[in-house]
Amino acid sequence: MTDTVSFGYAEVAREDKTRMVGDVFERVAKRYDIMNDAMSGGLHRLWKDQFVRRVKPRAGEAILDMAGGTGDIAFRLARAGADVTVADINPAMLGVGMERARRKGLEGLLWAEENAERLSFGDRRFDAYTIAFGIRNVTDIPAALGEAHRVLRRGGRFFCLEFSTTTWPGFKQVYDSYSHHLVPRLGKAIAQDEESYRYLIESIRRFPDMPRFKAMIEEAGFVRASVEPILGGLVAIHSGWKI
Repeated sequence: MTDTVSFGYAEVAREDKTRMVGDVFERVAKRYDIMNDAMSGGLHRLWKDQFVRRVKPRAGEAILDMAGGTGDIAFRLARAGADVTVADINPAMLGVGMERARRKGLEGLLWAEENAERLSFGDRRFDAYTIAFGIRNVTDIPAALGEAHRVLRRGGRFFCLEFSTTTWPGFKQVYDSYSHHLVPRLGKAIAQDEESYRYLIESIRRFPDMPRFKAMIEEAGFVRASVEPILGGLVAIHSGWKI
């Protein structure tokens, strides 16, 4: 294990990354959902709908939604009657989610401040583990995957929605130009924070591609690992099962 890890395109001390990522999300929390709409043209809503359809939440089952702060995935899971625990390392993001739930009149969700690398939950607690657009911000991704495997019951399922690398010819170049040049400007105009969104885009580029991340899921002990590309792999749904 190296002493440094990526923070966007920079290399920082391993012990500093968690704090630095926390600072980013504390700054962007209040504008996070508005920026998601602006950056994706609203497409993130369709991706999340598709993601939850793949999870197939059922009434009464226990689901841990990790890095779920603002509630976007949890609200969708709860509609099926699942018992959802929303976990996030960042209290500012959780605060936004709890306020959104209050405004929507949603009750029954559990909210927990948790580090994905060191969950406080006992072994074999959940039927499903979901994480959407959060795994790339974890300092030690293998540790987080290992914790996901630990807290799942036998037969439990792991689902991850994350940006990846599109394989569509031509589209990759267009997206790279858009994301590197326009997204930070959107961050400055809407969230008054250009640098945080520069980091978020850079973190996508440093995240493992689809085959490499699939291998990491398998190395954590999951079987039947699979990946479903969206827009040629710009976004991908990764999954695996615990047996």
